[in-house]
Amino acid sequence: MGKCLFIMKKNKKSDGRKLTAKALQIEVLKFLLAHPRNTFAPSELPALLDVANNRHSVEHALAQLVQAGSVEIKKNGRYGVALDRLTTDNREVRKAEAPPARPRKRRPETPKMIEGRVDMTRSGAAYIISEALTEDVFVAPRYLNGALHGDIVQVLLFTKAHGRRGGARRPEGEVLRVLKRAKEFFIGTLRKGRKYALFSPDDPNMPVDVYVPLDACGEANDGDKVIVRITDWQEGKGRIPIGKVTQTLGATGGLDFEMNKILINAGFELSHSPEALAEAAQIPDLIPPEEYARRRDFRNVLTFTIDPEDAKDFDDALSIRPLDNGHLEVGIHIADVTHYLKPDTHLDAEAYRRSTSVYLVDRVNPMLPEKLSNHLCSLVPYEDRLTFSAVFEFDAEDRVVSRWFGKTVIHSLKRFTYEEAQTILEGRPTEALRLLTIYPQLEWALTTLNRIARKMRRERERNGAIGFDTDEVRFRLGEDGVPVEAYLKERKDAHLLIEDFMLLANKEVALFFQHKSAGQAEIPFVYRVHDLPNMEKVAEFARFAAEMGFPLQVSTPRQIAESYNRLMKAAQKDPRLKILEPLAIRTMAKAVYSTRNIGHYGLGFSHYTHFTSPIRRYADVLVHRLLEKNLGERIYRADRDRLEEQCKHISEQERKAADAERESVKYVQAELLRKHIGEVFEGYVSGIIERGFFVELPDTLAEGLVDFRTLREAHAVEDGNLRARGRRSNRVIKMGDRVRVRIVAVDSSRRQIEMEWVEAEEEE
Repeated sequence: MGKCLFIMKKNKKSDGRKLTAKALQIEVLKFLLAHPRNTFAPSELPALLDVANNRHSVEHALAQLVQAGSVEIKKNGRYGVALDRLTTDNREVRKAEAPPARPRKRRPETPKMIEGRVDMTRSGAAYIISEALTEDVFVAPRYLNGALHGDIVQVLLFTKAHGRRGGARRPEGEVLRVLKRAKEFFIGTLRKGRKYALFSPDDPNMPVDVYVPLDACGEANDGDKVIVRITDWQEGKGRIPIGKVTQTLGATGGLDFEMNKILINAGFELSHSPEALAEAAQIPDLIPPEEYARRRDFRNVLTFTIDPEDAKDFDDALSIRPLDNGHLEVGIHIADVTHYLKPDTHLDAEAYRRSTSVYLVDRVNPMLPEKLSNHLCSLVPYEDRLTFSAVFEFDAEDRVVSRWFGKTVIHSLKRFTYEEAQTILEGRPTEALRLLTIYPQLEWALTTLNRIARKMRRERERNGAIGFDTDEVRFRLGEDGVPVEAYLKERKDAHLLIEDFMLLANKEVALFFQHKSAGQAEIPFVYRVHDLPNMEKVAEFARFAAEMGFPLQVSTPRQIAESYNRLMKAAQKDPRLKILEPLAIRTMAKAVYSTRNIGHYGLGFSHYTHFTSPIRRYADVLVHRLLEKNLGERIYRADRDRLEEQCKHISEQERKAADAERESVKYVQAELLRKHIGEVFEGYVSGIIERGFFVELPDTLAEGLVDFRTLREAHAVEDGNLRARGRRSNRVIKMGDRVRVRIVAVDSSRRQIEMEWVEAEEEE
């Protein structure tokens, strides 16, 4: 049984107490002294100590013990007793037991330096988020020294004497240098003079203008909206960056402009570099004969893809055939991107820098150039394609009895849309499908795979997986790109079938590395990890859910998973409970990539990775390379520190892409509601802040703000922003309340929708 499962099992029996910071340090040290030859991850210790403190508290205790010299961090990021320091000779022991000497005057604290990521605030100050500290470091605007939002920086920590006055002190510091810029492209307005031009960025997190030489302005005119690439940051106080116009956008406003602006502000380039495009153009279109010879041939096995209707990059296909022993063979075939994407090339460097494709409402900003993403690597029908496959044998009980990983070649016979595949699963295929020569085989394949997928789904739920299935909005756009309609995406068996087999492949590839490392030094690998939920947030959420008439059992991680699954099912029947789904998700940790495996809590897996989407995720590219180098008897160990650095970069890029995708959805939602100013809608209270409360409209999932100033009395926000109470009437507005609102104003460019509450007497 994996380490993560052992911890969860231990938690299930635990009703441990929450210790003070000092008591926790003592308990941690006692435990480590009792196991002097072992090392432990911070996430393992709460369960092993039988305490209610969370992982962050344990990490802080470990940091204090490391500073004291009694505990040390090992190479793999785990902690153990500092034996070399604790096993001192007799003179050191006597010295430790001697009466304390007269206290000397303390020397000033030695300034320390840390590395971290800049999180800018609206005031112009910033907080530095660093793994080296349990608290974020405050940096005043005058000490940022040119650092911008998202940059990785080196910070000098001030001594406590430099702390701000009043209130609890938090660490403060000054940025010494920028180690890595989050963005080099910006969108804004160009102002041309006689001798030079100045560029004013639209991004509020870029507080300085950029100097642009006239010969670097291209065809841009004075006042044009342009994209500028910073060519020289000119770091230092009082100096401004130098840039070059890379694209002229012309008129502002409209969907195309706003989508480009979202991508640039998130740090993604709009096009691939000339060097990367040139390398892609040189890749041969035809597969050389020798490549067929070195691969397992699946071209005569029934193979097909299932993807969204508008998809162009098909990176996974399924095959199925009966075996002579009565078992079934299922192949999960993934585009062999690494055959074309070679290390130490412009193509690879650019793919890593992007790390992900970005899916906006009306477009895809691809990680790879179109020749790879939509052509050579895409598993289109009726063409031979190179793949990296995970092949499983299922017995008569639909259990996996063997697995094989390796390079293959396939020939897809059908490209299904999700809607087409669903008609077959529901027994209502179109006439066009029925007329296909291979329809009987396709029908058998889909229904058989769906049966296996459902069993795997039920097994995951029994093992503690959480089935978050929240509503997702989609849009229909007119020919001019203007949004005309919003609708909620339905996830039916065809969607879940593909998801289930991708989960199987990802889990089994990760387990392959665990088995490969058994009895020897660990093989560094890229895991997709998901930590246990924040128990304080869970407890607060459970209290609120109980007030809404839905009690939850949340004493252990297993109980949380079971309760959340019960909530998801109940919300399908009671729309009022749907508001609890995003609140439940907020209690969860964020899934990230890491070389340090702590399991995937949300899926209930002890080992998990991403193997199935290398066209759009660089993490999968790394996994393919590591897997290929460790097939058979070969053992390859990558540099763990370098791999962990790559994991952090990819995780950060994934976060930026998700933010950009949300921004594009908010823009289109606002554009749709701009046509309905003055109209009344029914919605649910989805959030409460000091200024007012948000209302979500069910049909579009758009959120608007009702400002408390528009109501007839002041309101006090209480209980973790879950409710607000009128100071005069004592009337309570709480999350999930059903209300009627009128659309008052819409600012699409700022993604803001203003609403006013329509009370019952007003409607009358």
